[in-house]
Amino acid sequence: MKLRAVLIAMVLIGSVIPVQLQAQNQKIGFIDSEFILSRMPEYAGLEQRLRALSDGWREEIEEMEREIDRLEQEFTAREILYTDEVRQQRLNEIEAKKNAMNQFINARYGPEGEYFRQQQQILEPLQRRIMEAVEVVAGRDNFDFVFDRSGDFLFLYTSSQWNLSEDVLLEMGIQINE
Repeated sequence: MKLRAVLIAMVLIGSVIPVQLQAQNQKIGFIDSEFILSRMPEYAGLEQRLRALSDGWREEIEEMEREIDRLEQEFTAREILYTDEVRQQRLNEIEAKKNAMNQFINARYGPEGEYFRQQQQILEPLQRRIMEAVEVVAGRDNFDFVFDRSGDFLFLYTSSQWNLSEDVLLEMGIQINE
C-alpha cells in the first residue's frame, strides 16, 4: 500500500515537472499596434479619409438637431394656441424627427454602422501587413506568444525588452526616427 502511494506520487511529480519546465521556456513578446500604425506613412492619409467621412455625417446630424430644436421652440411658443389634435400632430412630428436622427446616427456610427465598416475596410491591409511582420519577427526570434498591448488585454507591467513594435516596423521597412 505504501509502495503504491509512493509510485502514484512519483508519477504525478514526474508529469508536473516537464509541464513546468516547458512553461518556463516559453518566450512571450508584445507589440503596440497603435504605435506601429502611427508610424506608418499611409495611415495618416487613411485617418484623414475617415475623419472627412465622419465630419460630413456630423454636419448632417447637427442640421437635424437644429431642425428638432426649431420645431420644439415653435411648439413651446404656440402650444396654448393648438387644439389637442394639432398639438399631438406636432409632438408626433418632433418625435419622428428625433427617431430619424437616431436611426441616422446608428446607421453611421453604430456597431454595424458605415463608419465601422469603412474603418475595417481601410485598415485591413495595414493590419495584414503588421500581422505578416509580427509572424516573421516572432518566427525569427523564437517567440511562442505575441500580444497586442493596445488591444483588449490589460498588461499591468511590461518590460521594454520584450516590446517587438520597433522590430515589426523595421521588418515592414519603416525607419524609426526618435
